[in-house]
Amino acid sequence: QVQLVESGGGLVQAGGSLRLSCAASGRTFSSYVMGWFRQAPEKEREFVAAIGGRTTGTYYADSVKGRFTISRDNAKNTVYLQMNSLKPEDTAVYYCAAAQRYLSTNPNDYDYWGQGTQVTVSS
Repeated sequence: QVQLVESGGGLVQAGGSLRLSCAASGRTFSSYVMGWFRQAPEKEREFVAAIGGRTTGTYYADSVKGRFTISRDNAKNTVYLQMNSLKPEDTAVYYCAAAQRYLSTNPNDYDYWGQGTQVTVSS
């Protein structure tokens, strides 16, 4: 069982930056693929970024490529999402998720989810 707690959301102006953190419980954190997803009002949850476990390969949605960076610190059981050049369309609740199997963009492939943190980008 893995418990995930996100933090770092807030209100920022367009062009600004935020760094989200996701703290995980458990002693096998390094074996999990970690992903970030987001969901805007009345929209489906969408993939943002993911990072492998021990291999730490990364993958990004086209909409955030070049602006967002996912990273992890296995010693701290934490995954991060650095968000730069934020746009109003980035406004959403951001969720951290953990997958036991493989890096995926499909939320159904993730086994554990955090409660989400709100990111609001004003124009």
